[in-house]
Amino acid sequence: MGMLQDGRWTNETPVAPTDDKGRFQRADSGFRDRLSADGSSRYAAEADRYHLYVSLACPWAHRTLVVRALKGLEELLPVTVVGPIMGECGWSFAERFGGSGDPVEGVEHLHQLYAIADSGMTGKVTVPVLWDKRERRIVNNESAEIIRMLNTAFDDLGAKPGDYYPPELRDEIDPMNDRVYHSVNNGVYRAGFAQSQEAYDEAVHGLFDSLDWLETRLTGDWLVGGRLTEADIRLFTTLVRFDPVYHGHFKCNIRRLVDYPRLRALTERIAALPGVAATIDLDQIKQHYYRSHPGINPSGIVPAGPAVPF
Repeated sequence: MGMLQDGRWTNETPVAPTDDKGRFQRADSGFRDRLSADGSSRYAAEADRYHLYVSLACPWAHRTLVVRALKGLEELLPVTVVGPIMGECGWSFAERFGGSGDPVEGVEHLHQLYAIADSGMTGKVTVPVLWDKRERRIVNNESAEIIRMLNTAFDDLGAKPGDYYPPELRDEIDPMNDRVYHSVNNGVYRAGFAQSQEAYDEAVHGLFDSLDWLETRLTGDWLVGGRLTEADIRLFTTLVRFDPVYHGHFKCNIRRLVDYPRLRALTERIAALPGVAATIDLDQIKQHYYRSHPGINPSGIVPAGPAVPF
C-alpha cells in the first residue's frame, strides 16, 4: 500500500498494519478542515472552487458519491476517479491503470496531490479527498465528515433539497453509525486483514452479530426515523460489496447478503434512488480487491460472479 514519509513515497509499510494480536488497525484521516455554507470556516462553499477525488472501488469514497448524487452536486463539485488497482505507487489517475486522468493538478498518482498540500507529510494516502483548487490544499479526507459537509454546505448554491443528518434524529443516527462502523464497515476489513485466528474470529462474529441485529431492527424501509439518513448510506456502501467481495475475499462467509431479505431490500431500495446506480461499479470494485491484495489473493484472479441486482 505504501505511504508518504516526510513528503516522499515509500512502500516500506505493510498493506494492512496490525497490532500484536493480529488485529487490523485503520489509520486516522489526516486532513480535517470544514467546508461551510456561511463562510464561518476557512473554506466557504463556492461554485467551481472544490474538487472531489474518489475511487469507485472504495466504500468510504462511495459514500461521498452517493450524497453528491442525492444532493445534485454534479455541476458544483466535479469528480476525478483513480484507477481500481492499488499498485506500488498507490492510487493512480493514469488511464493505463484505469484512472480518469487528473484535470486539476495534472499529477499521475494521488500521493503527489497530498505532497502538494503538505510537502513534508508523513502518513497514509487515501480517498476520498475534498480538494480546494484555489489554495491547492486538501480540505478533508475523512468520508464521514465530507458527507455531512455535502449534506448542507451547497444548499444555497442550488443543491437539491434533502437533509440526511436531521437534528431531530441525530441521537439515533450517531449510535447506529458507531456500531455499524466498528462491526460492519470496518469489521469486514478486520476479518479480511486479520493475521491471527483470534483476531479473525473476533471480527467475523462481531460482524454477523451486527448484521443479524440490523436485519431484525429493519422493520420499515429505513434504519432510523422512517426516512433515508446517512445511517442507511453508510451501511449501503458495505452491503453493495458484501457478496461480490467480502463474502469470499475477506472470508466473511457465515451468511451472504442474499440471506438477509430486509438488508438486501434496503440495498436495492437505495440503489434505485435517482443517480445512485451510476455510483456503483462492480467491475472496479472486484478489480480493486482481488488484484490489489496479493497477500490474500496471490493469483490476482478476479471471480466471474456472483450476479447481483445492482
